Amino acid sequence: MIPQYLVDFDLQSLPSVETDVIVVGSGIAGLYTAIEAGKDLNVLMITKNALLESNTRYAQGGIAAVTSEDDSPAYHREDTLMAGAGLCSSAAVDILVNEGPEGVKELIRLGTAFDEIDGELALTQEGAHSRRRILHANGDATGFEIVRALAAQVRGHERVKVWEHHFVIDVITTGNECVGALVQRPDGQRVYVKATATILCTGGAGQLYRYTTNPEVATADGIAIAYRAGAQIRDMEFLQFHPTALCYPGAPRFLISEAVRGEGAVLRNIKGERFMGKYHELLELAPRDIVARAILSEMEETKATFVYLDITHEPQDFIRRRFPTIYETCMNYGLDMATDWIPVAPAAHYMMGGVKTDLNGESSVARLFACGEVSSTGVHGANRLASNSLSEAIVFGRRIVNRIRALAPVVGSIDLSHQLEGRTGAPKQAIIERRLKLQKVMVRYAGLRRTGTMLRKGMEELQRQLPIFQSELTKKEEFEFANMLTSSMLVTRAALERTESRGAHYREDYPQRDDAVWRKHLLQRREDEMMEEFSDDV
Repeated sequence: MIPQYLVDFDLQSLPSVETDVIVVGSGIAGLYTAIEAGKDLNVLMITKNALLESNTRYAQGGIAAVTSEDDSPAYHREDTLMAGAGLCSSAAVDILVNEGPEGVKELIRLGTAFDEIDGELALTQEGAHSRRRILHANGDATGFEIVRALAAQVRGHERVKVWEHHFVIDVITTGNECVGALVQRPDGQRVYVKATATILCTGGAGQLYRYTTNPEVATADGIAIAYRAGAQIRDMEFLQFHPTALCYPGAPRFLISEAVRGEGAVLRNIKGERFMGKYHELLELAPRDIVARAILSEMEETKATFVYLDITHEPQDFIRRRFPTIYETCMNYGLDMATDWIPVAPAAHYMMGGVKTDLNGESSVARLFACGEVSSTGVHGANRLASNSLSEAIVFGRRIVNRIRALAPVVGSIDLSHQLEGRTGAPKQAIIERRLKLQKVMVRYAGLRRTGTMLRKGMEELQRQLPIFQSELTKKEEFEFANMLTSSMLVTRAALERTESRGAHYREDYPQRDDAVWRKHLLQRREDEMMEEFSDDV
């Protein structure tokens, strides 16, 4: 049983702080919403690491938005719905494709310097996009450039206060209303932050898996926090594995951007054979789930642990200019993209599911919002279209702030004590050991390919870790593990329930897509049975 709160507390005995808006996380979603809200509201941004450390920082490919004359929102909408495999929200997608271009203009106004060619925005194409509509910065460092520009705005903002290296343990609710958050400071002291609205911008869940493109901070905190607060969590079975992460001895699973394939790179097995023609008519630019499974099939067929990505047909000057970060990283490990084929393999990358929100970013718990990868707005469906995520954060971040402006402040004091019996002592097993075991369980039983037998075994392994919730948790690493365990169980449970293959969810025992039965979402809420919701994708 997963409790409502990770720790015992008495709000009356804790120091307290009051603000208009709490923003949890400092990626593009958190930074942008803080800036937008800070125009007329007091904002407290809380991030568990340094301000610049987030998933966004490592985003390479770019941001998708219609900016050229040969493109249109209608084309962008069609591509997004196609990738989403019947589970997108048509209304959410319409909002994204129509409001995204203005969001890009806002990023530029806030100081983001996108790449240009002859004074025009430089555009590239990625998998499943029918047009070149991906804006990028410094070649392949788009996320870092956006975070750099937005963080500079936040640091100098008179109405935005930043708490770095602070951990949000839980949000505080009374009835079905969020009234703030319980926060642990770097010295271990806890404080109650009361707010009119709380926005979860905590990013993704890549660290649930042993091999991931995500940084260490991506431990699914916001999803678990919202679940414990009673919010609905949607579509957790749909976790995207990026097809091409660097797979080389001594190197991290560094992302080799899809934009490399967008610029003409091809995939080869260890025999040197180009193979995507066997799997999809779009070849290397097929949707990510198809490319990832194709790579896995080739690895199994050739008894290899990787395949190759080959862009050696392009001149070195072009590669160094277009992909400076990837080029330099590969060179650090003795790999020259201009002359060497790059060994790659799939790795956990992006969570399509998350905290279910309405079109204004509000969860099923009043005053609790979610923005960015932690959210499930309905834009991504069963499979995210490449580079839509950064656009989503800007578009829905603005809508969230507009909704918050209409909220009345929380009235009165909250008299809330919380006690749980049997919560004694520190966790008996080292958290680093527990974390590694969990990651291995998820790779083995709830990864790129799944079966009912595997998922049931995975759930049994995860349930053995449930006693962690009976322990007295005091450290950030312990809170993170509790969040990872909660979110892993949500992923595994939903994957077991969905007896079909769709988008990023692939069941070897149910390999076909089944629209007659499964064109619907799976919703999970603490202490409730699994719920279903029919898709409005048309």
